[in-house]
Amino acid sequence: MHPVDLAIFVVYIIGLLAFGYYFYRKNKGGDDYYVGGRKMNSFHIGLSVVATDVGGGFSIGLGGLGFTMGISGSWMLFTGLLGAWSAAVLLIPKVKRNPVFKKAFTFPQVFEHHYSASVAMVAAVISAIGYAGFTSSQILAGAKLANGTFANLSLDNAVLIMGIVAVVYTVMGGLKAVIYTDTIQWTILMFGLVFVGLPISYHAVGGLEAIRETVSPEMLSLTNISWQDLVYWLVTIFPIWYVGMTLYQRIYACRDEKTAKRAWYMAGLFEWPVMAFMGVLLGLFARVAADQGMFDYLGAANITEADPETGLPMLLRTVLPVGFMGIMLAAYFSAILSTADSCLMASSGNVVTDIIAKIREMDHQSGSFLKISQAVTLIIGAMAILLAYSMENVLTLMLYSYAFMVSGLFVPVIGALYWKRSTPAAAMTAMLVGGCTTLILQLWVGAESLPYTLDPNVFGIFASALSFIAVGYWTSD
Repeated sequence: MHPVDLAIFVVYIIGLLAFGYYFYRKNKGGDDYYVGGRKMNSFHIGLSVVATDVGGGFSIGLGGLGFTMGISGSWMLFTGLLGAWSAAVLLIPKVKRNPVFKKAFTFPQVFEHHYSASVAMVAAVISAIGYAGFTSSQILAGAKLANGTFANLSLDNAVLIMGIVAVVYTVMGGLKAVIYTDTIQWTILMFGLVFVGLPISYHAVGGLEAIRETVSPEMLSLTNISWQDLVYWLVTIFPIWYVGMTLYQRIYACRDEKTAKRAWYMAGLFEWPVMAFMGVLLGLFARVAADQGMFDYLGAANITEADPETGLPMLLRTVLPVGFMGIMLAAYFSAILSTADSCLMASSGNVVTDIIAKIREMDHQSGSFLKISQAVTLIIGAMAILLAYSMENVLTLMLYSYAFMVSGLFVPVIGALYWKRSTPAAAMTAMLVGGCTTLILQLWVGAESLPYTLDPNVFGIFASALSFIAVGYWTSD
């Protein structure tokens, strides 16, 4: 990398750390650290929601889908739009209109109100583990980008560097810093994609004519996708809008219901079509470049053996001129950090508020609570870095983390809000049956052995729903 690009990137990283330090000095208690003071507006929240949900994992993952599937990979984020808009109508009013949640910090507190403390504890453990895994996926996404961009930087060293930056910044700043910097980071990402990455990459591969001559026609079609893929994305991504701790924190952070709804509608549009097509188009351009032999000098002559998620970093490294590479690299690191910090905050919030605070009574607005929160955030961040070393595929790790939470938590939260026969026993059973079903099928059976090769999460949610209804009828009389 040219020294100019490196300097731009280093200045960006220093700026983020300085921003985190600024809020480290400003944060006074739990409201500041975990829910941004509860007075945020729709613009900052909306951009923070989409930056968190799309983030680096989906950015790099979308590039991988564009590399292998073409523009049909954009349908993955269409499920995000459906989830965001439906949650604005069905979930947000239930949360913002209930005075019980005016001082809430976490998603499991919804379960504690509607079910019991024991149900909330199990939900907290599931959520904390899921978001720790998701944090790892973002660290791995950043490492892959750095590894594909910086010569002589190993993936292991990239994981360590990316992890340290993400964890230190998050430990210092809390959610208020996360939300404000998400706005800046998303702006950088959009500027980098629209004015740098897409036009330069498109020109470098030879434009539309060269694209049509290089890749197969189905890569340029929106129908190059199986119904199993659509079901997989739908049952894995759509429900996260109802069980995602990062999203509940932002609902609590909004000043009122109208603000939250507006933010969710904005986030849905940014997910699809805006970010969806930008991500897969860059991945498609990377495939064209690989087929044209542009990556041969990097030792990637055989694209059938290459990791599709490394195609985008190799494209940026190859085609971007001096100065623009630094901007584009900062843009993608912005996306990665905007998700990593939010997921780390979510996992930390579950552990501190839903687990530690139930064992040891604490004042959530005290300085000691803030220090404990920062220490727990640091410990979880270190564990996430270690986990990132053991995984190879960003999208797989990310969707596994989603599946772990969705299969156990989606049905009980819908039942809590909309079914009068919901009981603590039904919720506990649904969480255990759904989560265990998905894990068993993932680890010991595999989708290829299941009916219609459907994802294990489909059967996990189905099992969760059946057990919830059965136990609900049995215990509600």
